[in-house]
Amino acid sequence: MAASVTPPRGMRDFLPAEKARREHALGVIRGVYAAHGFDEIETPVMEDSQRLHAGLGGDNEKLAFAVMRRGLTPDDLAAAAASGDALALADLGLRYDLTVPLARFYATHRAALPPVFRAIQIAPVWRAERPQKGRYRQFVQCDIDIIGEAGPLAELELLTATIATLEALGLGGCTIRLNDRRILAGILGSWGVPGELRERALITIDKLDKIGVGGVAAELRDHGAITAGTDVAAELEALTAANWHLHDGLVPPPAWLDQGAYAELLALRAALPGAAIEFDPTLVRGMGYYTGTIFEIAHPDLGYSLGGGGRYDHMIGRFLGQEVPACGFSIGFERIVDLLAVRDEGRPRAVVLVYDADVEPAELLSLKHELVASGTRVRFERRVKNLRALLDRVSADGFDAFAAVTTATTDASSLAFRELSA
Repeated sequence: MAASVTPPRGMRDFLPAEKARREHALGVIRGVYAAHGFDEIETPVMEDSQRLHAGLGGDNEKLAFAVMRRGLTPDDLAAAAASGDALALADLGLRYDLTVPLARFYATHRAALPPVFRAIQIAPVWRAERPQKGRYRQFVQCDIDIIGEAGPLAELELLTATIATLEALGLGGCTIRLNDRRILAGILGSWGVPGELRERALITIDKLDKIGVGGVAAELRDHGAITAGTDVAAELEALTAANWHLHDGLVPPPAWLDQGAYAELLALRAALPGAAIEFDPTLVRGMGYYTGTIFEIAHPDLGYSLGGGGRYDHMIGRFLGQEVPACGFSIGFERIVDLLAVRDEGRPRAVVLVYDADVEPAELLSLKHELVASGTRVRFERRVKNLRALLDRVSADGFDAFAAVTTATTDASSLAFRELSA
């Protein structure tokens, strides 16, 4: 039986046209981020296992791919089996996001960085997910982060750059949903959720779009986070209908509303009058490291977010020994790239030279040199009997025109190009 030749589940190969679409989108994203004053960095694909499992990544820590230590002995394997701690065999792991590596990077290089550091990270990450539509085991994240700015300017810069990026990608109709972890803490407090169960409760609320109001209420009760007398389902229904009317001076604000956090969200909205920004008190964001403002991108045609982020002021202190404010926003690259088409503007003309078998290689290279020097992309294809199939294939690969090359061809100016149909 032949061995499987497909990629590992949850990981993908990309054909040339797919790769071109991805690179186009990445170029747009990088360009907009750079125009907004962010600088790109690069970090290793692996981090220390203890760092990846330091309680900063929420449920994603459980999805980290571990890398086994070198030189393991049978005694090491037996000890790990006896203890039930498989991570004892690992000293490294593949990164499951880009925020934990950024915190480590900043702690390592702080002396060489400006007081307020604006970072771009665009790179693959790995999670041991159960593969499904829009969810992969290897995927690209596009992050921007601001470290060292405690005020609302950080959130405003991130929101502005993200909105500009979506517009540059041609993704209209997106909405930014805002919330604050302090508001969530007030909601959980009003339900009487014990402190030790609050992170667990937030993970459950984060499933609201998947299991619904009834499912969230049932799971909270199953975990012992709420008492039987608390009508969480009714309160969740009211929360999902909330927007910017909670404290307009006409009615008293809800008891659970952290008015300081809500005022900050109102100020963000007022500073971005042209943006579609909604307040959603049920927005959680799954990561356990968020401390304040959180945000997410919603698209009217999709049932899942296109990205998100928030403020994580305590993470860097775990590495550095002193608190440093930080805030970030990540675009869900894998989810948006399939919505995009490669645009023609800015792309060099791409041509195919269909050559006869008796044309000398040196002559072909001379023609290619002339065309490439003029800014044209060139591919060679040997003439075949079924020329139509060849032309259909190169057209699908993004080429614009073709020309025949024979022994009578003298130079690039003598080539008779014919346009390929789109």
